[in-house]
Amino acid sequence: MSPMGYERIERRLDVPGGQVWSLEVRRAGPASGEPSGLPLVLLHGGPGAPHHYLRPLEALAGERPVFFYDQLGCGESERPDDMSLWTVERAVDELKAVRAALGLERFHLAGQSWGTALAVRYAATVLDPGVASLVLSGPFLDSARWQADQRAHLAALPPEIQQVVADAEASGEFESEAYQEAMMAFYARHVCRLDPWPECLDEAFGKMGLDVYLTMWGPSEFTCTGLLKDADFTGLLQNIQVPVLWTCGRHDEATPETTAWYRSLLPGSEMHVFEEASHSHHLEKADEYLSVVADFLRRHDEAGATSAAGAVRRD
Repeated sequence: MSPMGYERIERRLDVPGGQVWSLEVRRAGPASGEPSGLPLVLLHGGPGAPHHYLRPLEALAGERPVFFYDQLGCGESERPDDMSLWTVERAVDELKAVRAALGLERFHLAGQSWGTALAVRYAATVLDPGVASLVLSGPFLDSARWQADQRAHLAALPPEIQQVVADAEASGEFESEAYQEAMMAFYARHVCRLDPWPECLDEAFGKMGLDVYLTMWGPSEFTCTGLLKDADFTGLLQNIQVPVLWTCGRHDEATPETTAWYRSLLPGSEMHVFEEASHSHHLEKADEYLSVVADFLRRHDEAGATSAAGAVRRD
């Protein structure tokens, strides 16, 4: 639910392969005409984990329009059965189509998990002059490092859980109750440490695009068998010419050490680690996260107040 005094505008947008659902959250009434910061576009993770778990970021609409969209194949968007659609290149083309359909002229781009790879790939290859900054939360940019970090996390779990995972990987059978329980034990430490999980996170899992996730990643966060198995986006960082904020949790799948290494490849970028938090640090430390991100966006809005109408073209 949006905060009081906000309006929600849902749209269906044509993108390569089908239609996606989008949501704009902005101040309602007289306040909507007041000076506002640049719009913020959010890229969810997965691939295939829809926008629902990012709902706390609606609070940022107090200073700027906030745009969500479910990438094709998950959430409220269409779910075509063409597996050839689930590629990084099509996801970038999808973002280009979303940006054009929404009439965005100048905006901040924020990604979480897989969404960070999409944000970096877009910013570094499309070279869109409209991108004002990047917020990269729980970053995934290098599959080899990601998998090594998850193996280290897995090694800290009880031996019986490790054995269940090893047996499943040896047999290729990932549907057993034991494997699902092992996966959730891992997730409780490194995906979200809240108990119970917030409703928005449960809803995202319930509306997951499993075909997208299995095709691009694999059966779990620590078992990668998909198209991203050998992905490495770190070489693209040299092409990033806008301010960047990296965030992660102390117990994140995207470890502080790996996140700091990414930051070292982009001199001048900023980083914030959330203590006692994991991959869902925007949920576990919501107030702190919103404060850190709002401050970063504020500092990197264009000089002076910019009207919302000037940053979002209304055709």
